[in-house]
Amino acid sequence: MRKQTNFLFYILSIYVVLQFSWWGFHLIQLSLELEPAKNNLNRRVLMIIGEGSVFFILLILGLMRIRNTIRKEMELSARQSNFLLSVTHELKTPIASTKLFLQTLKRQNLPEEKRFDLTQKAIEENTRLEQLIENILNATRIENKALKPILTEFQFSEFAQKIVERFHKRTTKPFIEMDLKNDTLIRADQFLLETILTNLIENAIKYAGENVGIKVYSKATTKNFVFGVQDSGPGIDTFEQKNIFEKFYRVGNEDTRTNKGSGLGLYIVNEFIHLHGGKISYSTNEPKGSVFEVTLPL
Repeated sequence: MRKQTNFLFYILSIYVVLQFSWWGFHLIQLSLELEPAKNNLNRRVLMIIGEGSVFFILLILGLMRIRNTIRKEMELSARQSNFLLSVTHELKTPIASTKLFLQTLKRQNLPEEKRFDLTQKAIEENTRLEQLIENILNATRIENKALKPILTEFQFSEFAQKIVERFHKRTTKPFIEMDLKNDTLIRADQFLLETILTNLIENAIKYAGENVGIKVYSKATTKNFVFGVQDSGPGIDTFEQKNIFEKFYRVGNEDTRTNKGSGLGLYIVNEFIHLHGGKISYSTNEPKGSVFEVTLPL
């Protein structure tokens, strides 16, 4: 379907350009026949060429704009199709895993340590499912412009520590380093900010892993409050960096990707930050890895 659309667009574009050139040529020929006086003829030809050139440039710019719009719509359609496939898998996997864990607990006489391990895994899968559903709902709220920040004043360090501790409960040892300014009070929507920080940490774990250095940091300037998440994973290729905050976009090849995800996390992060009047940036960590940095006005 995509190839047919591109072929039809290029055929019609070439036809329009050729027709325009053909009619322009005939218009000049007609002027030569009807205007024998040389001075008047030169003025008329120059006028036709000048006006025709302007129209031709506008025509080309219009065709380019249409082409870019078609390309973006087709890319979005492809991402939506990939999203439906991936989100179906993402929804089924935790449901199936939780069912298996519960069936194992029910049917077998297991030692207490094993029962605790299976219960913990079932809770983790349920949390993963909850996070995915929440992201889908948040994306819908963004599209419907149904979200407005409810600003309250709170200390970011205590807020961030609670979120990091929640991640540490998943493992036997802490794996996220914290470098937080303890005396910084910010004014923001706690629900939206929790979603932002949680998604950034989840993103770091997804692509870098829990065994690779992940760090949550914050700092304040005279006008802004800055916080971010950095990791020492593989990082993001330069040609993909411009697309990472787009809806449904996922890093890597769709046919060979092994990482989980729906392509909504960073899109939601970006939109929630804009609701606060802030911005987010991506940079490469040294010597390797990724840094996502959020800047909010104080």
